[in-house]
Amino acid sequence: MAESKSGADTTTATVSLEILTGPARGTASWLSGATLDVSINPEDMIRVAEAGSEPLENGVVARLHRSGDSYEIEALDDNALWINGTRIDSKQLEQRDLIEFGDQGPLTRYRVHRQGDRIRRSLGDMLDDCIDYTRVSRKPRFARLQNAVRDLSYDFVLQTTMLFRVSVIVALVVLGIITYQQYRSDIQLQRQAESSADRLEDFARTLTRTNQEALRPADLSKLRQELGHSLSDAAQRLELLEKRSAASTRIIADATRSVVFLQGAYAFRDVESDRVLRYEVDDEGNPLFTLRGQPLLTLEGKGEIAERPFTGTAFVVSKSGALLTNRHVALPWEDDTRVEALIESGMQPFLIKFVAYLPGIRTAFPVELLQASDDADLALLLCTEVLDDLPWLKLSDRPAEPGDEVIVMGYPTGLRAMLAQTGDSFLAAMEEDESLDFWTVAERLAQADYIRPLASRGIVGQRTAATVVYDADTTHGGSGGPVLDINGHAIAINTAIIPEYGGSNFGIPVEHARRLLEAAGVEIE
Repeated sequence: MAESKSGADTTTATVSLEILTGPARGTASWLSGATLDVSINPEDMIRVAEAGSEPLENGVVARLHRSGDSYEIEALDDNALWINGTRIDSKQLEQRDLIEFGDQGPLTRYRVHRQGDRIRRSLGDMLDDCIDYTRVSRKPRFARLQNAVRDLSYDFVLQTTMLFRVSVIVALVVLGIITYQQYRSDIQLQRQAESSADRLEDFARTLTRTNQEALRPADLSKLRQELGHSLSDAAQRLELLEKRSAASTRIIADATRSVVFLQGAYAFRDVESDRVLRYEVDDEGNPLFTLRGQPLLTLEGKGEIAERPFTGTAFVVSKSGALLTNRHVALPWEDDTRVEALIESGMQPFLIKFVAYLPGIRTAFPVELLQASDDADLALLLCTEVLDDLPWLKLSDRPAEPGDEVIVMGYPTGLRAMLAQTGDSFLAAMEEDESLDFWTVAERLAQADYIRPLASRGIVGQRTAATVVYDADTTHGGSGGPVLDINGHAIAINTAIIPEYGGSNFGIPVEHARRLLEAAGVEIE
């Protein structure tokens, strides 16, 4: 600890040097006397003595001269003396000046007190000390910050009362808990809001895309113009296939009446309230949209139900009216990643309508899910109104082998491919019908006997226990259709399109279908 060897002064103010760094940090050296010498020992301790009263072992680095209520300081023997971060030779000291004795000496603060005052350091003084040290010290920046934090912690622990320390710690803990809880609450609310908005907007975007894919009078007009120039690619492939092989023609003709066009729509209801997700409308019944152009959806109000239409293919496999198709066709929401978030948030999908059309039959008949496979993309549907003399396809007893020729049948692109084959006069009549929608288009096609599957021919490239790979052309909408061998028997159920592999497609071997039929108790021949 710094010492003073002088007697008391008779002036009205006393002066001290507060030691801010080094081993004596937190102590003070009281100054009195006309002339004082300052020395620094090897342990960086300050020693102050009246000039000439006793020798200082480590030499004098600075001298203080009394000047009124204050002191003037001067450096001796070329020793470095720093005041407020600036090197000086001498200076009249002022209240709160920061003094560094020598290049390695401790940092001190010069203070003038009323006679008899004691030094009391508040938390504010401790913070000021740290700030001043960080500001004027010539040590590297990181070292300054490290020392300041260390010294503040030391002062807080040793120079404040236990009650104060406990109060500060409790306040900081409470503040931290409140801040953390508020942060968590804000994050949770933000995620809920974003999740809810994203779920609805994502489904709305899906509906918008579906609506864009739906047929409008302008689309029919465009089809008419295209038909004026050439037939669709699908129709051309069918014509070429029929000309190429009489056997293929016979297989296609025999199988056509067993290949079913599926048409359906599903929506969502809230599990807790049982309310259905609808389009939000204004007071006049007009739909409302977001700034991004997506329709607003709500569980309130009386707008139309937000339907998600879909199409697919199936084929008859028994005289009892059993149909084979893909699981992702029978349960379309399972394959739609854009509605996963809605389901996870408590929304439950349900079918609004699910019907089927067969070539040569002019009315739709309802279908329902009988059983879905858990280990393959297969589902079994049932015609709830079994028609008389319903033709069915036989399942092959021989597994497909690489190099086998196959014919894939189905309804790729849904309604559009069939409309492309109708001709100009039919499209013109459809274009004038203002009641045209997803359902009425199919009804009109069936009444005009235009519900007919497309066929494409290819070669089996690979077969495994789980898949048959072939290069016959198809696309979305053709999922669930039969893959036939040269005998007209189904060897697989068309399921997936892999365009990145040069148009290769996947089918589920009929062995899986046989197990599903057996589990459902459906007899086949």
